[in-house]
Amino acid sequence: MNFVNRHFPDRNDTARVSLEPPVFPRHKWPLRYDWIEHVALCADVATILFASAISTLLYRLQSGQAEGSHGNAFGVALVSAACVASVLKAQGLYRPIELLVLKNQVRAVCVTWASLLLLIWAAYGFAIRPGASQEAGPLFAILGLGLLVAERWGVRSLLVRGLSERRFASTNIILITDQPLSKNAGLPETLAMHGYCVEGRFSLPPTGFGPAGRRRLTSRVIDHIRNAQLDQVVVEAGPERWPELRAFIAELRVLPFPIIFVPVGTTSELLRHPTRSLGSAVCVELQRGPLAPFECATKRIIDILGAGFALAISAPLLALAAVAIKLDSRGPVFFRQQRCGFNGRTFLIRKFRTMHVLEDGSVIVQATPLDQRITRVGKWLRRTSFDELPQLLNVLEGNMSLVGPRPHALAHDGQFDKLVRNYAFRRRVTPGLTGWAQIHGCRGATPTASMIEARVQYDLWYIDNWSLRLDLAILLRTPMEVLRGRNAY
Repeated sequence: MNFVNRHFPDRNDTARVSLEPPVFPRHKWPLRYDWIEHVALCADVATILFASAISTLLYRLQSGQAEGSHGNAFGVALVSAACVASVLKAQGLYRPIELLVLKNQVRAVCVTWASLLLLIWAAYGFAIRPGASQEAGPLFAILGLGLLVAERWGVRSLLVRGLSERRFASTNIILITDQPLSKNAGLPETLAMHGYCVEGRFSLPPTGFGPAGRRRLTSRVIDHIRNAQLDQVVVEAGPERWPELRAFIAELRVLPFPIIFVPVGTTSELLRHPTRSLGSAVCVELQRGPLAPFECATKRIIDILGAGFALAISAPLLALAAVAIKLDSRGPVFFRQQRCGFNGRTFLIRKFRTMHVLEDGSVIVQATPLDQRITRVGKWLRRTSFDELPQLLNVLEGNMSLVGPRPHALAHDGQFDKLVRNYAFRRRVTPGLTGWAQIHGCRGATPTASMIEARVQYDLWYIDNWSLRLDLAILLRTPMEVLRGRNAY
């Protein structure tokens, strides 16, 4: 973009006002900003296919096999690329604004790739057999993940460079706005960074305009557009002006260009929320409701399979813990306590007994670092969170989920509800064995209001941003948090 033409239809003059050229007058890339999502998706597919070819070639060189069919390896790689691209596309992770957040991108790629490899292993046993043995499968898994992460770093670097140096190919637009010039001074600069070249700027009257004024403005806009090479028309105004803008935009439909409406002002906050259909009406979802039936079924299946698998592989350790508890102190092996669950319903939670007392009443004293009530075996069980594993039975019963806000005792639940605003919102989902708050160090006792408030904020963020990818990420990060041992006593 070398010049920005500004037109003021409420004045008699039609002179063009040119601005300074951009800071980086370099050659532009033949890539438009709105094509980035498609390019990033194709780059993922190409990277996975490349990783498959290289891993197969490396294995052949190592094993001394000079030739063989590559059909099986290519087929598995193609299916893998399609699955990865579909999952990331569905989560909106190819959008440029998401590609700039490298940490989230790497986490999403790792979780998606690991989940895909588990499915491939279950279906084929890593059977990438282009005439070779199964050794090429693990090589493909490691090389593919490494190249995908490296590609994400490269894409982000190129995107940052393109934005800062205004390298993207020009998308010519006309800007029609009701915002004062002083408030809108930075918009052409921002548009230029994303490859949008403002060929003209027209000002809407700030207090509305009648049919005569609308026709004059429409005439000037159409006359200018027909003599320019354009891609889009952008109208920026407050949504409350829509009744008068409707007629104006209707007259612009004679132009063969897309017309985009950019809402501003307080009313525009509504449009930041997702929309949905209610019969024939389009509605704005101000608060996310419970999970959809398909989401509930998927989450429940994961809970049953995950809890069943965890109980099966940890059965010997659970038996040893039960024997150690029984030999260490008097009392039952398990500790049961009333907890508050989904929609405020109570249920009995199971834990390994780690104290000499079994408190479950109107007054429950939380544990402290040097609590004398904790048994010798209980000290180690609590530090490693191994005492929580019997809650896998609660997960199988449906009272809990693998991931969700941690349930609190009834005595503490009523106390926290009075201390922290929106605390009750945590009950909109099923409580979990681990959660977003726990992997951020919010574990153990909550002796202060600030600590429980921080935990609630994490829980509410999880509820508003729930996805299967987020659940998988939390499950993968939980073991690392357990090893760190923050606030565990």
